[in-house]
Amino acid sequence: MTDLETRAAPRGPALRRAAPALLGYAAVRALGLLTLAVWSAARDKSAYTLLTARWDSLWYARVAELGYGYEVRLPNGDLHSDLAFFPLLPWLERGLAAVTPFSAADAGFVVSLLASLAAAWGVFAVADHVHGRRAGVCAVLLWAVLPVGIVQSMAYSESLFTALAAWSLYAVLTGRWVTAGVLASFAGLTRPVGLAVVAAVWAAGTVSFVRDRSAARDDGARLLPRALGLLLAPFGTAAYVLWVGRRTGKGPLGYLDVQAGWRNGFDGGYAFARFTAEKFTSFPSALAGVGLTVGVGLVVWLYVVCVRRGQPLPLLVYSGVVTALALCASSYFGSKPRLLMPAFPLLLPLALALARARPRTSALVVAGAAVVSAAYGAFWLNGSGPP
Repeated sequence: MTDLETRAAPRGPALRRAAPALLGYAAVRALGLLTLAVWSAARDKSAYTLLTARWDSLWYARVAELGYGYEVRLPNGDLHSDLAFFPLLPWLERGLAAVTPFSAADAGFVVSLLASLAAAWGVFAVADHVHGRRAGVCAVLLWAVLPVGIVQSMAYSESLFTALAAWSLYAVLTGRWVTAGVLASFAGLTRPVGLAVVAAVWAAGTVSFVRDRSAARDDGARLLPRALGLLLAPFGTAAYVLWVGRRTGKGPLGYLDVQAGWRNGFDGGYAFARFTAEKFTSFPSALAGVGLTVGVGLVVWLYVVCVRRGQPLPLLVYSGVVTALALCASSYFGSKPRLLMPAFPLLLPLALALARARPRTSALVVAGAAVVSAAYGAFWLNGSGPP
């Protein structure tokens, strides 16, 4: 058996084992929502509207209600098409709205709340498998108290994607290749960064194939599930991208043209670096430039630590691709923190350190971070908010 397959899954009922993490996660999210409600009320705004009927959530709800085909031509000539938004979240919104009194926006909120719990459980499962139960709890709490953690409760696709990605990675780590492939395929129907999950499954599967061949353990009973998982993994992304290409009449790469209409592409980080450098041209904005530089440096440092500590290959590949796609995108610089949110394996070194600290110290760190995250989330959504 391969290294991934020989590691046994944690014993005991899975939900009971994850309960402390899920309860802690729910408490952090409740604090964030309560803070948002109080802050919004003080500004005569609706917290629920901020969570369900602004920015991308409007595009998802429109697709759920009317299907694809809506475009907006901006004064500068840019063409914003709803084809940029992958279909799984709108499908779920439409399905839930069809069997309940909920509107598509309401359904998106419910889906995100449930998906965020599933994501927290998946983050715990991965961290528990790699570092143990206490580190798993800490990883979930750290993911919950991210500065942009409020997005996990919005009618956005980040929570749904993270849930599918985390459980696909857990399936890979425990040798459940078909499950990993199916979940990777659904992740690919959720966001373009589903490619990161596909890459993780393929990297782990390829290494597993090579190791089995080297050890003369390539019997059909072992190869077939693994091969099937690898074949299923890219299906979701490929199906939607090809469908968009056919619908737009621009061929297999038509989706890139749709993204270009939003001025979004991949330039290796040049535009983001220039955007950061421009912040240093005046004193007030220089503080933002310092913050951006420190933030990027922290992300890179965490990834290097993950590599040096021998984090499992699928986690390294997944977080590496998510990070590269987020930092090297050529537009929507304010979105980068939430685009990095699914890269939860980067938090594992911090989770391990927190797990090894005294319980009182860990509790104070998490509580303080939760308060800061709640306040920042309320301030953020009542201000510029996520693009």
